[in-house]
Amino acid sequence: MNAVEIESAISDLALLPFDPIEFPYLFLQAFGNKDTTLKRLRTGNNNASDVVGGVLQRNNIHVAVCEVGAVSATLNVLRASPATTKAKAKFILATDGQTLEAEELTSGETIACAYADFPNHFGFFLPLAGISTIKEIRENPIDVRATSRLNKLYVELLSNNPEWAKEERRADMNHFMARLVFCFFAEDTDIFDGEGVFTKTVELVSDRDGANTHEVLEAVFRAMNVKYDERDDVQPRLPSWASRFPYVNGGLFSGSTEVPHFTRMARTYLVHAGNLNWKQINPDIFGSMIQAVADDDERGALGMHYTSVPNILKVLNPLFLDELRAQLADAGDNKIKLLNLRKRMARIRVFDPACGSGNFLVIAYKQMREIEAEINRRRGEVHLGSEIPLTNFRGIELRDFPAEIARLALIIAEFQCDVLYRGQKDALAEFLPLDAQNWIICGNALRLDWLSIFPTSGTGVKLVADDLLGTPLNQTEIGFENEGGETYICGNPPYLGSTWQTEEQKADLQAIFANRTKSWKSLDYVAGWFMKAADYGTRTQSASAFVSTNSICQGQQVPILWPLIFNTGNKVVFAHTSFKWANLASHNAGVTVVIVGLSSQAKALRRLYSIAGSSKGDTVDVKDVENINAYLVPAANVMVEKASRPLSGQAEMSFGNKAVDGGHLLLSKDEVDELGLTAAQHSRFIRRIYGSAEFIRGLARYCLWIEDRDLDDAMSIEGVRQRVEGVRAMRLASRDSGANEMAARAHQMREMNIAQRWTITVPRTSSENRPFLPTGLIDSRSTVTSEAFALYDVALWNMALLASRLHLVWIGTVCGKLKTDFRYSNTIGWNTFPVPLLTEQNKVDLTACAENILLAREAHFPATIADLYDPDNMPENLRHAHERNDEVLERIYIGRRFKNDTERLEKLFELYTKMVTVKPATRTTRGKKTA
Repeated sequence: MNAVEIESAISDLALLPFDPIEFPYLFLQAFGNKDTTLKRLRTGNNNASDVVGGVLQRNNIHVAVCEVGAVSATLNVLRASPATTKAKAKFILATDGQTLEAEELTSGETIACAYADFPNHFGFFLPLAGISTIKEIRENPIDVRATSRLNKLYVELLSNNPEWAKEERRADMNHFMARLVFCFFAEDTDIFDGEGVFTKTVELVSDRDGANTHEVLEAVFRAMNVKYDERDDVQPRLPSWASRFPYVNGGLFSGSTEVPHFTRMARTYLVHAGNLNWKQINPDIFGSMIQAVADDDERGALGMHYTSVPNILKVLNPLFLDELRAQLADAGDNKIKLLNLRKRMARIRVFDPACGSGNFLVIAYKQMREIEAEINRRRGEVHLGSEIPLTNFRGIELRDFPAEIARLALIIAEFQCDVLYRGQKDALAEFLPLDAQNWIICGNALRLDWLSIFPTSGTGVKLVADDLLGTPLNQTEIGFENEGGETYICGNPPYLGSTWQTEEQKADLQAIFANRTKSWKSLDYVAGWFMKAADYGTRTQSASAFVSTNSICQGQQVPILWPLIFNTGNKVVFAHTSFKWANLASHNAGVTVVIVGLSSQAKALRRLYSIAGSSKGDTVDVKDVENINAYLVPAANVMVEKASRPLSGQAEMSFGNKAVDGGHLLLSKDEVDELGLTAAQHSRFIRRIYGSAEFIRGLARYCLWIEDRDLDDAMSIEGVRQRVEGVRAMRLASRDSGANEMAARAHQMREMNIAQRWTITVPRTSSENRPFLPTGLIDSRSTVTSEAFALYDVALWNMALLASRLHLVWIGTVCGKLKTDFRYSNTIGWNTFPVPLLTEQNKVDLTACAENILLAREAHFPATIADLYDPDNMPENLRHAHERNDEVLERIYIGRRFKNDTERLEKLFELYTKMVTVKPATRTTRGKKTA
């Protein structure tokens, strides 16, 4: 379940008659507990509570229902309960059906409220559903509650008005929902005269069965599109109860005022939504949630697209807000400096070319208004209106409804800022009528000319839309009132790797990149935004910063994309290395992203942000550096290219054995048994073989291993002969001439590599969640498939290198990913891995480290690599062995442990740069195939 679904379930529970026996189970059900789980709790099998009337769910919550007036005392009993401690409960909760109290035991945070009001605190309990609580939701749950109400209303209306669900009426339905949002907000903020006047009008004038609700809403909407002095002439005449609503204009209520027909339930949902306190709506996040209401694909995952304010500020602060705050601090109380800063901010343009429902624009606007308000306070001019125009906060959005909501969110943000900094009276005096300028463009950002939408200068809006929420036909004629101002481009564009792009999206990238590189098909969709921002920066005084999956700064995409960007004169001026961009979905860790800031303006120092310590931490290290390269490392702008042999003298790594067999040479255990081999035949003709899955998960797989000298004996075994003939037929039927030639030796795989002593193997694909790269030894009677790499009969210290944190961060950076898994490459990951010159003692020490890792694993036999390297359950002795390995290796590099992965990569790129600028000495190596 997600946050919106949980809020809905909790609200429904609060409306039911209080049942002291059922409450604990209904409460847990609201947070996604399954019926089977609740059944076990009911029967007492899993209920470890030692409190009368209590229900205790291990690792979760201890709930107790008590007599009226005993809530506080019962909460104290729950807190002191030995069962609470033993079961590691995160929360305790007590209620008597009239009041409710709860405590989060780790933080000590508590809530106390009337029972009917506890849905207002649903965010407090979100960890019960595996959702990391988010400050904005806990402190102000109205956004999620409002989204839940509107979603119910939207679904009910569409079910009763199927014609409004069709594509040709979708825009009308979305426009209707935007009007409702405005009305709910306006009635709670005195924009409408009278508290709750809109909802109360619907309640008083419309029939309870909802039959005429559409007529009431149509009259109200029509009134808000007619000026006061023209209302007497309107036909049909406006009802007196509708005439009390103000003239809004701005296109919000222009055009058709048709409203879908309501049922009794739809009317109820509308009234419930209106009864919320919309004054508390947070446009920072509300837009993205309400956007999901009207999107068929997203409505099933309501609340999952929430973008937290702290994450957005990771983009906006280093892009330009930090500089504005620094200038404010430097100005002190100097009125001339303060005035100059205010004038500068009035000319700043913020542009999100994938703006969705406007989160980045709204937050940028509110942050700038906060700085402006402080300027006015220091200058003694708190009465002044804002000089920061909404039309300087521009966006492009592909879909019409998010674009409408973005405009509405900015309007709400402007009003709230005016109330906060100037007072309710002045805010109301200037709010209506709304401005009809259309500053959020609806279109494909990768096909539009950004310079025509955001010219380098402008003295006004050249085209005024007829409808604030409509789409003007000639959108690119809209200008700015900010002659000579700065432009900051920001946002969170769609990522989409090449495999998941539609034909239209591929065509978008082709239009941008086809004349620049032949390799553009390998790029993520987000690369188009980076390239267009870089091009824009060659013609304007601008800087840009986007959130992106980290894949554009890893592996094969780096040498394709980043030389093109650097060739425009843009540099990486700040970056945030990989972190989780979380959302509100239950148990959803979010996607791993980076933030990259670009500018063509010269800067002496660039700023690099990275997660301190492990990737699970939330402490951010900030470092000023001379350069940030395409891998987001403080190092020279080098591109890591394939190397045919190791550059640092470590052993050569081979690509595994490729069968090219149509499935005939590789066998399961059952298939081996079906051959009916004697023990001697089994020893001669069968080998254990490992790919990624077999090595990591301990799966058993075998292969026919037939040396040329043994071919006649092998072919005398009928089952073996049939399999060899199957290989021959497959290879002869192939369109690959190489496979045709291999038909002459159908008894063998394409490669027949196997060790005399041991093989150090590395899976080709492995999870990024493991703290170390899975590598290890297999014996001389085993070999590897093409889904693994092999170092045959080499010194064991090579395994210490492979198992290190240093190597993991290197391959994670230069090899790239398959989905979110590491995709290992010997030519990129191993052959380029920079290793200092090792002394014989170094090799002895590293050999001992590798042996200790193997011994630690052996102590947990028969646990698999997957079991042993589960990040949450890794055995302590194994973790210690790896820590020791890292310490020994890292001291060889710099004489101490590295502070974090950024420092590791900085050193590795320093060494790599030296390696590729100095021709390596000639070495004798074994001739193995590479890939």
